[in-house]
Amino acid sequence: MANMKALGRIVTIQAMRRVLCTSLASGVLFVSSAWSETIRGKVVAIADGDTITVLDAQRVQHKIRLAGIDAPEKKQAFGQRAKEHISALVFSRSVDVDAEKKDRYGRAVGKVMVDGQDVNLAMVVAGFAWHYKRYEREQSASDRQIYSRAEEDSRQARRGLWQDTDPMAPWDWRKASRNGKRLTGAQPHESSSMLEEP
Repeated sequence: MANMKALGRIVTIQAMRRVLCTSLASGVLFVSSAWSETIRGKVVAIADGDTITVLDAQRVQHKIRLAGIDAPEKKQAFGQRAKEHISALVFSRSVDVDAEKKDRYGRAVGKVMVDGQDVNLAMVVAGFAWHYKRYEREQSASDRQIYSRAEEDSRQARRGLWQDTDPMAPWDWRKASRNGKRLTGAQPHESSSMLEEP
């Protein structure tokens, strides 16, 4: 009888260990499913005002979508100026990217830093990008506040795209392009597949 009780305790302890191990394994899997990465390298290409390519020390190219902002599309009013501005900030320079996720195109989405300066924020401050409210919950509370305030300041100072009397947000421009509407001052993109996400 004593052996049966001891055997019962052992079985119970083993079952608890299995549950604990399974819980830990699930927790590890949960944690590891949240992708994040720090990418350090040299900017070798600029696609537009919010997408760059970084070449790391292992000579691997990483396509980076700047988090928290949305710059005008290339064929949109101020699109070329946004591209030129980000080029002046980062092209051929070493950057650190705190990437928190990958988008559906496989681009790392993150905050780009050059010499301690937040490049994403610099684009908003200069008036060449909107604070992308659709994704603001992915930002820290302090970044949300800073980016939002920077956009408001740029609007009031009429910097960059805010010089336009009625600037069209890139997400609205992409939607209009997809729907085949004629856009004032710019031609819609040729490939609708690139219009789905910034």
